[in-house]
This record gives sequence, C-alpha cells and structure tokens, in this order.
Amino acid sequence: VGWSLGGYYVPRAAAFEKRLAYAVAWGANHNWGEVQRGRLEREGENPVPHYWEHVLWVWGFEGKTPQEFVEFADDVHLNGIVEKITCPFLIAHGEGDRQINVKYAHQSYDQAVNSPKRTLRLFTAEEGATEHIGLDHLSHVGNYISDWIDDTLAGT
Repeated sequence: VGWSLGGYYVPRAAAFEKRLAYAVAWGANHNWGEVQRGRLEREGENPVPHYWEHVLWVWGFEGKTPQEFVEFADDVHLNGIVEKITCPFLIAHGEGDRQINVKYAHQSYDQAVNSPKRTLRLFTAEEGATEHIGLDHLSHVGNYISDWIDDTLAGT
C-alpha cells in the first residue's frame, strides 16, 4: 500500500516483484513527471511554500533548478510498467484530487490489463475523500482499502 508518491512506487514494485499478494495505489501517481511539469508551468517556482525545495531534496537535486528536475522527472511514469502487474491491484483515488488529476487513476486502471483483480475505486464529493489521498475523509478510504485487502486475501 502506497499513498501519494507511493502511488507511483507501489505499482512499479508490483510490476517487477512477483511475490506480492496485492498492490494498492492510494492516489494514482501514474505520470508524476507530467504532473510536475504541469505544476511548474502553471504555478511557477512557488506553488506552495518550500515545495520545490522539498522535491529537489527528496530526489537528490539540491542545488539544481526546478526546470532541471522536471527534465529528469519526465521519465517518472508508469507507462509500459503497469501492464506487468500480475497480482490484484487496487487504485483508490478522489474524483476531485487537485494534486494528482483523476485521469491518472484511469490510466493506471486501463493499463493494468494483466492484473487478475484490478479495481478502480473513485471517491466522490458526496461521500467525501475526493481530495488528494482522501484527506477530506481519510478513514473512509482507509476502511475501503482494508476491506478490499481482506476480501482479496480471502479469495473473494
């Protein structure tokens, strides 16, 4: 189970590690590079305080510019990867996620053609959990994911 940027790493791990019993992308981060490029073009160097400083630090790009980082980040995507997932795969995503657009959840789902149980669960504004990783109703998403894992491991 991975949330936010973990929604990139978990599907990637599941594509190559065949011992996993299931994989959950809690926030589908299918094309992180595209998201970052869009953020830079739309919001410039200050989308939120310290955003780029933090991202550059996390990725080992300290001392570099956001533009230099985005050139690298263009390769941080799951195209050509997700179809290698062969375990049950859940994508849980908010319809109104303003960090990672819901279109990326659909991309992951559409490409996960070799998962024996692929599930796309979109959370709506009416039920809550529509924001990034369901922060507006975190327990609702957590309960759904826990039940999905329980059912998956039980074989249902």
